[in-house]
Amino acid sequence: MAGTGDFFAAALAFPTALFSFALVVVVGYWLLMLIGGLGFDAVHGGHGVGHHLGAGHAGHVGPAGHVGHGAGGHGVGGNVAHGASGGHGAGGGTADGGTADGAHGTGHHGGVLDALGLGGVPATVAVSLLVALAWFVSLSGTVLTSGAPARGGVFVVALVASWAGTRVLVRPLRRLFPEDRPVTRGDFVGRVCVIRTGRVTADFGQAEVTAGDGSTATVQVRTPQADPELTAGRTALIYDYDADGEHFLVAPFDPSPPGL
Repeated sequence: MAGTGDFFAAALAFPTALFSFALVVVVGYWLLMLIGGLGFDAVHGGHGVGHHLGAGHAGHVGPAGHVGHGAGGHGVGGNVAHGASGGHGAGGGTADGGTADGAHGTGHHGGVLDALGLGGVPATVAVSLLVALAWFVSLSGTVLTSGAPARGGVFVVALVASWAGTRVLVRPLRRLFPEDRPVTRGDFVGRVCVIRTGRVTADFGQAEVTAGDGSTATVQVRTPQADPELTAGRTALIYDYDADGEHFLVAPFDPSPPGL
């Protein structure tokens, strides 16, 4: 019993007590995550379920050149066109009027953690490692030292050691949390789309294209010369993007193998 009493006395003494309370919060958080079954997406701060599962649907088309994705999708080349909030924008705003930079969330890109060399993993993971290491180092120092000056030194050593240890540990963990690359206009060039308007001309036309994450977007498409084959339901190949007109250029394309 004496050993148990000594342990609690050290855990509640300065400076370990500071980290003990933080450790209780961290352990409680992870227990709630485990019991609640919130899963990886809840831990992966800043990312919605729709983003990982590709559950977006085609957004409504706004002005020429604007691309819309549904829930958790992406906006490309302009404002998100009436999609559900929470998407990403490349060079434009989000559906709820926020900027593209703010839509991504801060799970991967906490400015303070990045400055400390602890970026690349969810903030919850980095903070949990910091608290756990600081608690262990401070507990060990508290047991081995006595007196306010020595305990103050333990506090400083615990902070530095936890930072250094966490920085080492997050390096291999970054591979488990790859950073998302925002969708760009170039990602649609070379993809096959389905025409959604009755015709496609030099100044009119819309098509539906599937992004790499499996979600769909309705985009503005044009062709230099009117082609009778480009009608609703036909497939076409996106071969270029016109930045001045903010639309994609398409040509008829038959995905069926020759002879079928």
